[in-house]
Amino acid sequence: MGAHIYADNAATTKLDTVAFETMTPWLLEEYGNASQLYAFARKPKKALVEARATIAECIGALPDEIYFTSGGTESDNWVIKSSAFSDPDKRAMVTTAFEHHAVLHSCAAIERLGYPVVYMWPTAEGYITPDILESYITDSTRLISVMFANNEIGSIQPIRELSETAHAHGALFHTDAVQAVGHVKINAHELGIDFLSASAHKFNGPKGIGFLYIRKGVDLKPYADGGAQESAHRAGTENIASIVGMAAALKGNCDTLETSQKHLVNLEKLLLARLDDAAIAYKHNGGKYRLPGLLSLSFPGKDGEAILHRMDLMGICISTGSACNSKDTEISHVLKAIKLDEKYAMGTIRISLGKYNTEDDVERIVQGLKKILL
Repeated sequence: MGAHIYADNAATTKLDTVAFETMTPWLLEEYGNASQLYAFARKPKKALVEARATIAECIGALPDEIYFTSGGTESDNWVIKSSAFSDPDKRAMVTTAFEHHAVLHSCAAIERLGYPVVYMWPTAEGYITPDILESYITDSTRLISVMFANNEIGSIQPIRELSETAHAHGALFHTDAVQAVGHVKINAHELGIDFLSASAHKFNGPKGIGFLYIRKGVDLKPYADGGAQESAHRAGTENIASIVGMAAALKGNCDTLETSQKHLVNLEKLLLARLDDAAIAYKHNGGKYRLPGLLSLSFPGKDGEAILHRMDLMGICISTGSACNSKDTEISHVLKAIKLDEKYAMGTIRISLGKYNTEDDVERIVQGLKKILL
């Protein structure tokens, strides 16, 4: 068996060396509490300001629109629950049937407390169009939440148009952009969104840190009470090292975005061409507009979990769907939402390539699949 191949970058990514090196001084030397008034707190406080500005610049936002969280899950929970609980009229929220479970479970939580949630169904290609949203939204809708890019099939949603539709009906718009930030160009102001969730470990940053974009002028109740951190919206001593590492990783990815995208598209084309050369039958899910490098492939009559385990024995990491659902052998809620035929759905795997993958990796992945499928 050759070297280990990691092709599950949609689950998590390798920490960039630059991000790691940026973090270490704040762990070992400049470990002061940024909220304190003495001189030893000045450098951490400055680092916090600079990281916030860097992240804001990367997503086309203002620094005071960036709020640090523990990751995308917390950010999603914050928007959905705080928005609901501040609405005495209990107006409906609209989301999709194929969101990440951080959104779906948050919605289930508010539903149990009497806050209505409406679930939109995507097209067979995995898209929510403005026309679909128009058929679900009303002038009394409170919040719309549609993920920027699906974590299982990679489909990228028309966020700007959806946001415009939401605002036309007086609703706020949130997007879980965990899978997209650092991988596609995002400008929050141009998109017109009100909230955006992101997680550092998806773009080669550290785990356990993320951020929430809250558009200036939009009111969102605090997530955690206690201290005055994050403009009194999210209490708790700031994790300076991870915040600095996140900013460094995001800037690194955004600075090389075009190059990385071309690299991933080339790897995708090579992988699919090799499968075609081998006459392997498959269905490529996710439609035309997808995240570069994320391939949801369905092999009719096959068992996706069995493929995963056999690839693992060859030293190749892939997924059968969302990593947060890896113990569930049933058809994923995403594949159900796009109404994928069961004979294809049961044989679905996700190969998510990253910037560190190579053509040799792709050749080995295809060789592994040929051994299993032919």
